[in-house]
Amino acid sequence: MKAPALKSLQDLKPVKREIETRARLDKDKEAASLAKAAKAKAEKELFSRAIGPVKALPAKHLPGQRAHLPPVQAAPIPVQQQRDELAVMREAISDGFDVESLLDTDEALSFRRPGMGPDVVRKLRRGGWSIQRQLDLHGLRREDARDALSVFIREAHKAGMRCVRVVHGKGLGSPGKTPVLKGRVQSWLIQKAEVIAFVQARPAEGGAGALVVLLAQS
Repeated sequence: MKAPALKSLQDLKPVKREIETRARLDKDKEAASLAKAAKAKAEKELFSRAIGPVKALPAKHLPGQRAHLPPVQAAPIPVQQQRDELAVMREAISDGFDVESLLDTDEALSFRRPGMGPDVVRKLRRGGWSIQRQLDLHGLRREDARDALSVFIREAHKAGMRCVRVVHGKGLGSPGKTPVLKGRVQSWLIQKAEVIAFVQARPAEGGAGALVVLLAQS
C-alpha cells in the first residue's frame, strides 16, 4: 500500500516531529544503557578492590565437588597442669589434721576463722546468706570426696560465691550408722583458706547430713 502523497509543506511538519521524537527517544535509551554499563563496571571494580586478588579453584573444586579443607586441630587440654593443681590441693589438706580444737563447742560443732565474731555463725545458721551452689559427696570414696571438695571450694570462691552447701550424709547406710565423711569434711574445710565459717545445715537444708559454708570474698 502506497503512502499518501504530500500535497504541501504543511504535511511535512508531523513527519518531522515524529522523526525528531524517535531520535530523542533513541538518544535517551542509548544514554541510559551507557549509564547502566558504567554503573555495573564501577560496582565490579569496587567489589574487586574489596576482596583483593583471587585465585581460581583447581578442577577438583569446581561446582559439584567438595572442597578439601585442612582439619582444625582442637585446643590442647592442659592435662598435666590439672594434675599438678590437684596434687597441690591434696598436699594442702591432710587427713591427720586435729580439727576438734578448732570447732566451737556447740551441739553442731560449728567453725569460724579467728577474727570472725560469733554473730557470723549465728547469721549463717539463721540463713543470712543465700546458698548459691551445692556439692553432694554421697557414695564417694575418701580420696574422691577430698578432691571433689577441694575443686568445688576453689571454683565457687573463684566465681565470687559467698555461701555454699556441702552434703556429706548422715551415715545411715554405713557400718555402725555413723557419718563416715562428716568429720573428714569438717577437717578439710578448716584447712581451706577460702573458708571462713561453717555450720550444720538447718533441717530443711539437710540437717546433720550437710554443712553450710561461708567463703571469703574473692
